Amino acid sequence: MSNETPYQEQHLKSSDFITDMVIGMSDGLTVPFALAAGLSGAVHENSIVITAGIAEIVAGCIAMGLGGYLAGKTEQEHYESELKREHFEVDNYHQKEIDEVKEIFADYGIDEAGQTLIANQLAKDKTKWVDFMMKFELGLEKPNPNRARNSALTIGIAYFIGGLLPLSAYFITETPHEGLIVSAIITTFCLFIFGYFKSKVTGQPPIQGALKVTAIGLIAAGAAFAIAKLIS
Repeated sequence: MSNETPYQEQHLKSSDFITDMVIGMSDGLTVPFALAAGLSGAVHENSIVITAGIAEIVAGCIAMGLGGYLAGKTEQEHYESELKREHFEVDNYHQKEIDEVKEIFADYGIDEAGQTLIANQLAKDKTKWVDFMMKFELGLEKPNPNRARNSALTIGIAYFIGGLLPLSAYFITETPHEGLIVSAIITTFCLFIFGYFKSKVTGQPPIQGALKVTAIGLIAAGAAFAIAKLIS
């Protein structure tokens, strides 16, 4: 009787949601912060920074959400187009598709007899055959039919939340200079925490990932501040 502890496989399955959240949150934390930092070097009233920041966040939500929606629709349309083409090839180029299945298994080290057996068995079910070719020949997975909508919402909401964090400092301070200091502290902390958990979830070194995300955000804000200061 074996005392070996059963191994529990742990794989990341919600990659689409995480990808969209990362896109929205990283841009939401970085772009409005860079804008606010730039304005802080050129104006003398928090109200101007707040007004411009809110306008940018709203525009960014719409633009980023729309981009996510269009990307999702394009992915779905591309899959459907390739699916129709694969059905056509299976119907009209039967032997060629059989040979392609054999080539796929040959790459895995299966001998000729095994290739022929698997290919002929697979060809008995057209739907599963086409599904196999979509995955292993073209590298395409069937997208979630709600992918475009979910992507738009996730990216838009993440961008909105991310954008409000650096802008919130200007609601509680008297001058843009003070707001910039508080905003920099808030944003640096948020970027580090966001980068840490993003890296942890995706299997990357957490501290290294957190430092990388934080550095990118601060460099963008610093560049915007320097340019605005130089122009003003």
